[in-house]
Amino acid sequence: MHLGIGAFHRAHQAVVFDDALNAGDLRWGVIGASLRSPDVRDQLVPQEGLYTVVIEDGTQRSLRIVGAVQDVRVAADDPASLVEVMGSPEVHIVTLTVTEKGYCLDPASGSLKLDDPAIAADLSDLSTPVTAPGFVTAALRLRRRRGLAPFTVISCDNLPHNGARIRSAVLEMAGRIDPELHDWIAAEGAFPQTMIDRIVPATTRADIEELSVELGVVDLGMVKTEPFTQWIIEDRFAGERPDFARFRVQLTETVGPWEDTKLRLLNGAHSSLAYLGALAGLDYVHQTVAVPILKAFVERLWDEAETTLEPPPDLDIAKYRAELMARFSNAALRHRTHQIAMDGSQKLPQRLLATAAARLSAGRPIPALALAIAAWMRWQEGRTEVGDVVVVEDPLATETARRLAGATDDRDRVAALLDLQAVFPPSLSADPRFRKAVLQAFLDLRSLGAVGAAALPIEEPA
Repeated sequence: MHLGIGAFHRAHQAVVFDDALNAGDLRWGVIGASLRSPDVRDQLVPQEGLYTVVIEDGTQRSLRIVGAVQDVRVAADDPASLVEVMGSPEVHIVTLTVTEKGYCLDPASGSLKLDDPAIAADLSDLSTPVTAPGFVTAALRLRRRRGLAPFTVISCDNLPHNGARIRSAVLEMAGRIDPELHDWIAAEGAFPQTMIDRIVPATTRADIEELSVELGVVDLGMVKTEPFTQWIIEDRFAGERPDFARFRVQLTETVGPWEDTKLRLLNGAHSSLAYLGALAGLDYVHQTVAVPILKAFVERLWDEAETTLEPPPDLDIAKYRAELMARFSNAALRHRTHQIAMDGSQKLPQRLLATAAARLSAGRPIPALALAIAAWMRWQEGRTEVGDVVVVEDPLATETARRLAGATDDRDRVAALLDLQAVFPPSLSADPRFRKAVLQAFLDLRSLGAVGAAALPIEEPA
């Protein structure tokens, strides 16, 4: 069962389960569930779950038909039936891609957002859940009542300690509903940490039309991606699993070093490119890194981030950085800066703020990181440097807009956003070195623009 079925799952985890099916292990079909929109169901159900994965790197293009998805449901249509399926003995693994906000955790405390109406609804009546933690908790409760072992819950979102997060959300919800259920999940359940990596841009109408010429049929469920793919899972399961290692999935005792490296190098650079590029009026990541100054800025950002890492022994950081730049330069993906810029308030803490905090604790400056953070702040104003008005798609967009509207000048704007504890940990926002660096970067962006600010030389502290 996969909760939050979208393009990323179809281009990443579903391909692995399809590999298992093709190898003859017929246990691993996927039932997908959308927690919100019916779009994926409406695309895939008429196609009997079949869809094409288009893999491009600018020089080669290959097509693969994936048949692992057996059904797609919309959770809101009949939540009880979804819980029933998850509670069946045939389900051994539940994977999730619900984005940062889907875990319904308070960024500051790590606890459930009890003031969230959806969480309140689940705590009041778990027979028809609304949230991802609610569905997992309800299904585990059903399995316990039936005398079944719990399924393994595998988060596939780009979050530090993603397994611990979903475990925390489920255990807190279970504990508030039934302490014995909490204890059973804590003792018998498994929530392994994971690290996943594959660039999957949003599919466009032009992509569908181009593929229809090749296939001779219209595939509304197609996804496009790059050749690179990686999935690392902590070797902790509650029951059956595929032979993951056979299908290029790495099982490990410790995911943390891999996770930190990806979040701080790939994801941190991705978000930085998204805000700087979008502010400069650039639509795609490959266009952004094609600007020499912005490409050089990414290298400076990586120089800062690399000092905070303890990479796995078998990871060559120099090679990894070179591979990342090649992936960013893949023009065939047409990865939109505006897409990556979405939900920035949820992404900033693990992609940039944790790195900045680590640098400052070591007494090191953060000029590149500060510029990336200031670019997120500029993006909250809803206007690019070329004057285009943009919609800030973010759970905190209303709050950031309110704070900016109440400020009198740029210093006030920066201060108002830095005091937003849902994004900035108080220990970091109170650090005068951090505040000074971000303010200066914001002022540089205002006066020089994204490219001009990125071109400024780094001044080492005296």
